[in-house]
Amino acid sequence: MRTYDDYELVKQSMQGNQDAFAQLVNQYKNLVYSVILRMVNDSEEANDLAQEVFIKVYKNLDKYQPEYKFSTWIIRITTNHVIDYRRRKKQETVNIDDLVYEPADGITPEDEYVRKETQKGLAQTIENLPDIYKIPIVLYHQQGLRYQEISDILGEPLSKIKNRIFRGRKMLRESLENKAGDSK
Repeated sequence: MRTYDDYELVKQSMQGNQDAFAQLVNQYKNLVYSVILRMVNDSEEANDLAQEVFIKVYKNLDKYQPEYKFSTWIIRITTNHVIDYRRRKKQETVNIDDLVYEPADGITPEDEYVRKETQKGLAQTIENLPDIYKIPIVLYHQQGLRYQEISDILGEPLSKIKNRIFRGRKMLRESLENKAGDSK
C-alpha cells in the first residue's frame, strides 16, 4: 500500500476519498485523544470530544494550509474545541483516583498513599489554573510539545507561550507550597 503525506491525504479527502480521511484519522487519533484526555480527565468525554474534533477537521479540511504541519493544525482545532466545550459546560474536575496504578515492589502502602495524594493535589492544582496557563502547561509537560509547536497551535507569539509556561509553573509552585503550608 502506498503511503501519502498529510497534504496529499487532505486533498484526496476533499475529493471524497473516505479511505484517505480514514488514514488521517488513524494517524492522529491517539494524539488527539491524548491531548483531550489530559484536558478533561474523563475517558468517555475524551472519546466523544475526539469524535467531534474529527468531524470538525473533516468539515474544515479546505482551511488547512500545507505550509504548517498537519499535527499542529489538528492540535489547534482540538485545544480550541475543548476550550469551547469547557466554557459551555463549566465542568467540575474528575477525581484522579479513577486511574489504576500498580505499585512496584518495595513501595509501602503509606508511600503509595502519599504519592497518590501528591498526584491528586498536582492534578487539582493544574485543573484550577486559568486556561491561558493550563493549556500551554499541559501541551508542554504532558504532551511533550516544543514551545514553537505550542505557539503555532495556539496562534500566539513564542515569547507569550514561554511567559505563560513560566507564569503557570510559578502559580503551580506557589499553590502547592501554600497547600503544603496549610497542612502543617
